[in-house]
Amino acid sequence: MKLSVIVPVYNMADGDKLTWCLNSLVNQTISDYEIIAVDDCSTDCSLEILRDYEKKYPDKFKVIASPVNKKQGGAKNLGLEVAMGEWIGFIDSDDWITPDFYERLLALAEETGADMVGCDYHLTHEHSMKIGQVVHNNRKSQSGVLTKEKYRSLILDSGSLVVKIYKRHIILDFSNRFPENIFYEDNAISNSWMLRAKHFEYVEEPLYYYYQHDTSTVHTITKRRCEDRMEAARVMVREAREFGYLEEYYPEIESSFTTLFYVNTLFSYMAGVKKKEYAFVRALGQEMKETFPGFMENPYYQERVHAEERKLIQMHMKSTLYFMLYYKLLWGYRNFRKKLKG
Repeated sequence: MKLSVIVPVYNMADGDKLTWCLNSLVNQTISDYEIIAVDDCSTDCSLEILRDYEKKYPDKFKVIASPVNKKQGGAKNLGLEVAMGEWIGFIDSDDWITPDFYERLLALAEETGADMVGCDYHLTHEHSMKIGQVVHNNRKSQSGVLTKEKYRSLILDSGSLVVKIYKRHIILDFSNRFPENIFYEDNAISNSWMLRAKHFEYVEEPLYYYYQHDTSTVHTITKRRCEDRMEAARVMVREAREFGYLEEYYPEIESSFTTLFYVNTLFSYMAGVKKKEYAFVRALGQEMKETFPGFMENPYYQERVHAEERKLIQMHMKSTLYFMLYYKLLWGYRNFRKKLKG
């Protein structure tokens, strides 16, 4: 078997989201592949839809019904347990791909000897094959035989996991798997996978359709989602320690942790969660200081975090109460200005 594609599914029947994804998978231009769809205890008719595809495409479509809800990471792990492919790929069940997506990636791997291959994607708000807003998932400078400089670059800007395929040994020859029962599971393990790859290649074309809708993970901000992001960042650092690359890539891991665990969490929480808890905001800053005490001196932090955010972070590091009061006043003033302009 050349390729296994793992699709975690949870309540995606509405609005034809799931059928758009599955139709793009069963109509790929390659023939030697399997689709492993894992239903994560959906409460809609997603499982029935999957069973219909399994009946229609018995040679390539396999359905696993998880007995308990494990979030996407747990569903992906169930798929990995049965995957037979020489290559492994993943797709979110509300997204879809071009008919030649896997053919293009596999052909480039064959041509170059790469063991990890990716491409660009684009954002779309409609079910169509029109090109939306293109996002360059990686850079050509990151591709080729991987060196320490390229590994550093990939840790800082890894790009999305779902637009890549990986040689089987990168994932399955090791014991670590996706963390379960949290979102942002890709962020937790992608560094370990990338650092096992020897050669990365990249198609500079958007072959993956990333569907934008209100129920997607990135558009939902709750305290629980913030806690999930924090846990994913903790796992990322544990992985770096366990597999022995924390010291070698310390500035890059520190920067990635700071962004994922702290900067993104702090500002999405303050902007998106209505009932803000002092204890949560204080604990977030405290753990950041304990995990990477010198994070504000990191050159990537200085370069990549906006000056206004750095000012607010410095304030938060000194006093959670003062930071929260200042932030409330700042946003109140900005909203007032918007109303005046409107």
